Amino acid sequence: MKYQKIGVVGAGVMGGGVAENLAATGHQVIVVDIAPEALRAARIQIDRNLRCMALWDSASSAADHAAMLGRIGFTTDYGQLSTVDFLIENSTERWSVKREIFPRLDLICHPECVFAANTSAIAITRLAGTTTRPDKVVGMHFMNPVPRKKLVEVVRTPLCSEATLLAAKELLAQMGKEAILVNDMAGFVSNRVLMLTINEAIGVVQDKVATAKEVDEIFVKCAGHKMGPLATADLIGLDTILLTLNVLYESFGHSKYLPAGLLTQMVDAGLLGRKSGRGFFEYAG
Repeated sequence: MKYQKIGVVGAGVMGGGVAENLAATGHQVIVVDIAPEALRAARIQIDRNLRCMALWDSASSAADHAAMLGRIGFTTDYGQLSTVDFLIENSTERWSVKREIFPRLDLICHPECVFAANTSAIAITRLAGTTTRPDKVVGMHFMNPVPRKKLVEVVRTPLCSEATLLAAKELLAQMGKEAILVNDMAGFVSNRVLMLTINEAIGVVQDKVATAKEVDEIFVKCAGHKMGPLATADLIGLDTILLTLNVLYESFGHSKYLPAGLLTQMVDAGLLGRKSGRGFFEYAG
């Protein structure tokens, strides 16, 4: 089945990336966000990304990418999601926000619409329980930047139906993605491991054992990673790292998930990584 119209809730870095990827693979997309400025920023960033693609991809043209952008609608009106076939939620990593969104979507979207939560750490079962369709709720944890990352963690809850899992895998295949199926628990696989690595790397810098550059060089040059843990943190966004660690700490109650003090200080100071122009490293505008 070819899904024709996809809803994307949240116009941040992840939501914008999901919308761009969907439009590039021929889907009609409706992006909803309560903040008009977030929608404007997402449109500008997607347009910039598609224009860059037109310059570098000899098999396509500027007209092709204009058509891709034309497949995306941007709105603050949740009611426009009533006709979507599949919905991907990408709101901030806060339970207080997500628990309000899913019941709202449940009332608006038609009964057969599948809900996919693109969350870094919040248990999908908890989100499914806020709807009247828990069998149609699945986790789809995309990696950043979405258009360039081929692998997606698909998270199965105890109530998720086989039909819903098949729908998620079909849509991801249409997007050019590969799905790895995991069971539901806070942080899943990737972030349960990655967040600990990033947090400990921040602790190393905090304790003045090494600089951020030196920490990342060890992982890149010795361990063969394409990107060190602190550059990865900057890419994800230090505010998202902090929120994710807090979710993991609340979920497991283990002190190993307590955020490093330096991380909290940097977020308080607005040093969020690439999105703010400076985190552990500096970035051109």
